[in-house]
Amino acid sequence: MSNKIDLSGKNAVVTGGAQGIGRAVVERFLDSGAAVAIWDRDSKLAEKTASELKSRGRVAAIAVDVTKLADVERARDDTLKALGRIDILVNNAGIAGPTMKTWEVKPEEWTRTMNVNLDGPFYCCRAIVPLMIAQKYGRIVNVASIAGKEGNPNAAAYSASKAAVIALTKSLGKELASYDIAVNCVTPAAARTAIFDQITQEHIDYMLSKIPRARFVEVGEVAALIAFCASADCSFTTGAVFDISGGRATY
Repeated sequence: MSNKIDLSGKNAVVTGGAQGIGRAVVERFLDSGAAVAIWDRDSKLAEKTASELKSRGRVAAIAVDVTKLADVERARDDTLKALGRIDILVNNAGIAGPTMKTWEVKPEEWTRTMNVNLDGPFYCCRAIVPLMIAQKYGRIVNVASIAGKEGNPNAAAYSASKAAVIALTKSLGKELASYDIAVNCVTPAAARTAIFDQITQEHIDYMLSKIPRARFVEVGEVAALIAFCASADCSFTTGAVFDISGGRATY
């Protein structure tokens, strides 16, 4: 039985919400009373997920490529038409990027990783923050990674992008501190999701070896932490990093 977190009457956007951690967040939000817009570039999977979850609450599937500002702005407008307002933004969409030595990474692979993992959250914040300021309320949760704190070998692009997400969170949190808008991020250890298909078994084994709890984090565990950060109860903390790395990092 999950602890009750009240999101009744709130409308949320979850990027990359069709699967993995994103889907777990969508499920937790719906069960907590929120209406949710699933933003995902895989429109068919987003529609499928929305159809499967519609019995649990109000959910809409919005096709979007977060690496394109115009597409993000269009998705924002479509979400406003579907839900009326946006109270919560979860920047979850991301890719693993190349797993190889830094000097072997192709520039276009580096750029692609930054486009999705860093530019995407920036574009989403740029499009939605003014709405939150106007309505005098908002919660933004960015999904970073333990890699952004510690830097994983053979994953420089991913690690750098997630470190940048942490810094983006801190900057935006300070900028919005005078409003009832909290901006925080979570730094999970690896979860066994479809992103594992993008990396080598050697890298998967490396990540597991670094976790004192000796297991990967469950997507529901990450969703529970995000749900708190997205709630009205998270009313004072902003610009913070919530660790969920199974003891790998204690800061």
